[in-house]
This record gives sequence, structure tokens and C-alpha cells, in this order.
Amino acid sequence: MKSNMRILITNDDGVHAPGLDVCAQIARQLSDDVWIVAPETDQSGVSHSLSLNDPLRLRKVGERHFAVKGTPTDCVIMGVRNILDRPPDLILSGVNRGQNVAGTVLGVTSFALSQAYGAENRQNPPWDTALAFAPDIIRRALDAGVPKEVLVNINFPNCAADEIAGVVAASQGKRDQELLRIDARVDGRGNPYYWIAFARRDRPEPRDGTDLSALANRKISVTPLQLDLTDEPFMTKLAATLADETARRASRG
Repeated sequence: MKSNMRILITNDDGVHAPGLDVCAQIARQLSDDVWIVAPETDQSGVSHSLSLNDPLRLRKVGERHFAVKGTPTDCVIMGVRNILDRPPDLILSGVNRGQNVAGTVLGVTSFALSQAYGAENRQNPPWDTALAFAPDIIRRALDAGVPKEVLVNINFPNCAADEIAGVVAASQGKRDQELLRIDARVDGRGNPYYWIAFARRDRPEPRDGTDLSALANRKISVTPLQLDLTDEPFMTKLAATLADETARRASRG
């Protein structure tokens, strides 16, 4: 059953990415009031960065469909502050190609959707998996009440919809940073250039209960992420240390 909520869609992979069309199909199962504002080009890996030193160029692609020469966060801000006549009720980011694991702007409830893939299907991930499961997962999460300043991260494993083994709430996993490498190459003119990448080789078994473990076992992982990264225990310890130092300085003065 559809609601009357307004949904804004963006992504990391760019306005021409096939996963963006999948995300629009997911959104239209939830509501008829769907808007798309996506980056003009692939912006994978830029996280929540903003374009502060470059102008934003806006292009209308179609009805309620826009492209912005900027980051995904630029797109959300442009959509909320400039394009839409009222703020959206829900923001969907995706469906991004590649899992968003081991890693809410403007106070709007937000979901990030990502589809895992392998070397054998890099160009054609199993998009139907996200399409089959995402609408119900989003509805259930909304019914549970997503807290403010929490981003819900949903990862779909690299398998067909009928091969899914379950849907689980999972914690954020941690990748083996020893796999991170620099791939040095040379262009046609003999000039060096570099790619940052993760090595494709056997990896250790992920810890149970994490998004990485869920995906390895063909389960959809749903992970709520807080945007406040403050470490409260260390902040308390640090505050006491700084207070002691202030007291010592005052006693010497």
C-alpha cells in the first residue's frame, strides 16, 4: 500500500547508473510523490563531502528528475533547499553498486541501499534482489520509528532474490585494512597514475553479527548508523584531564 509521503532519491554512482532506476522503482512502490536529484558523474567514495570551492550546475533530466554537478550531499541540499517546494519525508540513496559496509542530513529520515556484486557480474549485479526486498524492509523500519540523526544502511548480498537466506539487523563490520593497496600504472604518454583499491584475494571470516558476515551468508543486512561520532567515554576522561590541568595552572597563577 502506498503512502502520501514525499521521497527524494540520490546516489553515489551518478545520474546514469542503472541502480538509480532500481531505486526509483523501489520508491514508487512506497509513494507516487518521488523526486530524483543525482550527481552528474560517479561520486563513489566521497562520503558526506560538500562542494565548497566549485559552483553547482543543475540540469533537468525529466519530470521530477534532476542532475547536479556535485556530490550526493550537494544533491540532497539542492533538492531540499532549492528544487522541492516542501522538504521530503524520506531520502533514499542508491541503489549503489557495491556493498556499503565496514564504513542524515538536514533531519530527514534516510536510507542507503547498496547491492553487492562479484567479478563475474560486475557490470550486471542482481538488481532484482534489492527491488524484491527493499520496499518491505523500508516500511518495517519506518513503522519501528527511525530515530532522528540515524541513517539506515541496507546491503543486499550478491545473489538472486530467491536465494536470499534472511534479513538481519547487523552491526557495522570492519574490513582488513591490510588489503588496501595502491595500484601504480602508466598512461599512454608515459606519465604515472594510481588507483586506490582493495586486493582481490581470500579474506578472513567476518565476525558474526556484522554486515560483512550477513552478506557472506546470503542475508540482507540492515544497520542503523549514528552520525554523531563522539566517543563519550574518552570525552569524559579527557574532560577530567583538562580540568585538572586548568586547576594546576590556576593554582600557579
